[in-house]
Amino acid sequence: MNTKDFERLLGKLCARLTHECAAGQRFTESKSFENRVREVIRNLLAQFKIPVDFAPHPFGFPDVVLGEFGVEVKFTTNDTWRSVANSVFESFRNKDVKHIYVVFGKMGGKPAVRWGRYEECVMHVRTSHVPRFEVDIDAKQSLFKKFGITYDHFSALSEEGRMKYIRDYARGRLKPGERLWWLDEKPDEDHSLPMQVQLFANLSNEDKLKMRAEASLLCPQIVGSGRNRTKYIDPIMFLLTYHGILATRDAFSAGSAAGPERGGIYVQRALQRIQPQMIAAAEYMEASLFKEYWGRNVLPQKRIRKWLKMADVYARVANPPWKPSAVLFLRRPQTRQN
Repeated sequence: MNTKDFERLLGKLCARLTHECAAGQRFTESKSFENRVREVIRNLLAQFKIPVDFAPHPFGFPDVVLGEFGVEVKFTTNDTWRSVANSVFESFRNKDVKHIYVVFGKMGGKPAVRWGRYEECVMHVRTSHVPRFEVDIDAKQSLFKKFGITYDHFSALSEEGRMKYIRDYARGRLKPGERLWWLDEKPDEDHSLPMQVQLFANLSNEDKLKMRAEASLLCPQIVGSGRNRTKYIDPIMFLLTYHGILATRDAFSAGSAAGPERGGIYVQRALQRIQPQMIAAAEYMEASLFKEYWGRNVLPQKRIRKWLKMADVYARVANPPWKPSAVLFLRRPQTRQN
């Protein structure tokens, strides 16, 4: 099989999956979509007698290995062709794969499935725990063209060599007043920092609400006792490591967060102000974040309900104790049935 044969196969794969979506098939999580991709590929490859592994290494890259061809499967319930991809270090890349493609399932808006060449779809790099590529099926210019090298050249570099390109790229994107402060020459895959930092106080009001909502959603412990001096560490570190925003506990507990009223439970009023933003964040935030902060992934439509259960436990020891589920998200939509 040559590249033209394989790309024709990908075209058939995406056409079939798009037709299934149009006929009423809906995928709600990435694993089921990834397995369906494997099933259809297995059927399409029957004449070539190429095996399809349904139990690959959990961190393997790409997701589906087919001899010298590989398919990285991306999935979203949002209406976008953009997604976070694998680590720039590609620690678990299959060395036998020479040609990598992306198969992207978009379930938001008008559901569809499309494919693209991996090196042409990678268009940005971001950091959370480690620097990760971002892919976009509609990318106008690949990241590697911005680097001035090919993807194959980049993949052949050492970690230090790759990081030189990442740092140079980050410096070129700095805005006035921002500083590049992620300067480690030897990347540590257990911990990484964003490439630029800005002050929470300098954000627009809209962005402040959005950042409070994301951090509060991931960290329900903020409803707990005010005597717990560590309850704001996780939300502050999330803003720092994921968004490059430097905040203090005042971002969540001060009068600016709770509003001008005096008395009562400050954190309750602060959360009431960002309920719409938290509901939106529950829909669009990446599953990997909930797995990290909550210990498990929760489907988007169930995240607010799960947050309330956890928050109720934390709030029992507050002074005074209170019950978030009794006063927050009282008009939230009913959980969708799958």
